[in-house]
Amino acid sequence: MDKTLFEILACPLCKGQVRMDKERQELVCRPCGVAYPVRDGIPVMLEGEARTLSTEERLNEAS
Repeated sequence: MDKTLFEILACPLCKGQVRMDKERQELVCRPCGVAYPVRDGIPVMLEGEARTLSTEERLNEAS
């Protein structure tokens, strides 16, 4: 994904910063506990497409 695009992306729910999870090809918003898919290099920043992070994922993020 283009670095410039990534720098301006924000979570559509809380307007907070997202981080890239390259392994899962997702943009993760820690405060909201959701992950948005990146398909063919294009972030899909729609609430309906977001995946809720599991409790384990949330705990690992906090560490």
